[in-house]
Amino acid sequence: MTPGSDLNWPARVAGRICYGWLVALLCTVSCGALTARAFTAADADTLFEAHAKTFYREKDGRAWFAESTEGGKVSYWMRAEQMEMVLDAYERTTNTQQLVMFTNLFRGFLADHGTNWAHNPFNDDIMWMVIACARAHLLTGNPEFRDVARTNFDLCHARAASPDLGGGLWWKTDNKSKNACVNGPGAIAAVLLGKATGAGDYFTKATNMFLWERATLFDPVTGRVSDNISLSGRVNRKSWTYNQGTFVGMANLLGYTNEARLAAIFTMNEVCKDGYLPAAGEKSDDGGFNGIGVRWIARFMKDRGEQAIFEPWLQKNAEAAWQARRVLDNLSWCRWPQPTPEGRRYSWGCSSAVVTLQVTRPTESVKPQPAK
Repeated sequence: MTPGSDLNWPARVAGRICYGWLVALLCTVSCGALTARAFTAADADTLFEAHAKTFYREKDGRAWFAESTEGGKVSYWMRAEQMEMVLDAYERTTNTQQLVMFTNLFRGFLADHGTNWAHNPFNDDIMWMVIACARAHLLTGNPEFRDVARTNFDLCHARAASPDLGGGLWWKTDNKSKNACVNGPGAIAAVLLGKATGAGDYFTKATNMFLWERATLFDPVTGRVSDNISLSGRVNRKSWTYNQGTFVGMANLLGYTNEARLAAIFTMNEVCKDGYLPAAGEKSDDGGFNGIGVRWIARFMKDRGEQAIFEPWLQKNAEAAWQARRVLDNLSWCRWPQPTPEGRRYSWGCSSAVVTLQVTRPTESVKPQPAK
């Protein structure tokens, strides 16, 4: 099947999508009405710089992110995703210092994990880092980023892909479940590698992963993306913002615009409460889920001209993340609109706010000056 085709797509979805547009438009009106305070590009700079000042560490040209304000080193996939956060900032600012940061983080990652990541049993961990490296190659042309991404995608796909449960990738090497958190990122990684290498088989792999996830974990009526299907065939219907986001991301990259829109609308209208992205645990895996979801929904919105539906909602969350920062160090946690409390904060938990401001258009160009 070629990207963008809709064979076997249920006819009732068209009506549902039209209804979804109406609901989304009503939601965006309310989101806009609830907006109180604006944010600027300078505020996005401030949040990124505060995160870097607090958590970015470098020694001998090798860098990493501290786990928390008390030190440590953040784990494998959280590190990869915060490297993507640096690329988000570069795409907004074109500040080459951020590419230097990424390169140093890349060197630090290889120093800790090597150039062959087969030792990691989590297939999704590998795919997250492949995305970061493939994105970096497309932005810089550095072949080292492309080559390590290609090597590790190939080895991961070879061990994770199977015909069991109709196709798709296993989450871990124990082959007990197939999850959205590996198939969505896997498809995105494959598309980026196809662009980086010109090899058509990556687009074929990406399409196969998308079609499997659409058939197995995606609800074509509501837009929900379920978390996983177990080896026994039982589907866990829990919906997470990062799974919604990567489904939107791969659907958009492959040209399945209707499915991308429906999943994004579900995220906005059903996963959120009062328009706000769900609160998360700062140290746990979900601390950075919202940033991932926003990244790919914002890209879809920009690529497809869907600002009227989604931008007021994204801006509402960006404004809330900005207003929730603590004055002491400008760190903003992952439970906005509640204010960021004093005490220990985690780099992963603070990354969603940073990403959200990088990928969302500011609501003001400059801050108004006080009257004299």
